[in-house]
Amino acid sequence: MIVGTTQAAQLLNISTARLRVLLIAGRVEGAYKTGKMWLMPLFNGKPLITPGKRGPQPRWRNPRKPAKTIIHVNTQRIRSNQQHDLRQPVITVKKWGDPRSLIGSQEEATEKSSKTNVYGHEVEIPGGCRVVYRPDRPRCGAKVWIETYYNVKVMSWDSDESGALTGYF
Repeated sequence: MIVGTTQAAQLLNISTARLRVLLIAGRVEGAYKTGKMWLMPLFNGKPLITPGKRGPQPRWRNPRKPAKTIIHVNTQRIRSNQQHDLRQPVITVKKWGDPRSLIGSQEEATEKSSKTNVYGHEVEIPGGCRVVYRPDRPRCGAKVWIETYYNVKVMSWDSDESGALTGYF
């Protein structure tokens, strides 16, 4: 995508005058002038500025990293299920960030908090993930957990009279 100076200045959070100075100095990658207008390509949603040799560091902001999703198995619920012959969900999915990004049982997720905790019987991870083992520094009591930056699908089920499984998405 190619943008002009006004759009590029807004993306970089700098003034158009400062952007024109960078353009004249040749510090914007791939920028070219057509008539009286400067045009520049976007790389990862922003114009690419080569760093200067002097002066302060640039002040435009990089995009925020997506919220991390943590998945772990609650061993206390497993023990409770065995002792009382229950089928409560034992997989915990914690998402730091927007609670609406969790696909699954939304009634358990409170939209007021930034940390969301949803229980389920199954979890589907559409993208990459990593398994972390830290016995010295456990996270919320768990020593092993799965981390991902992708939105996960949490599935919970109940056994009805016929013994069939019903999914809640």
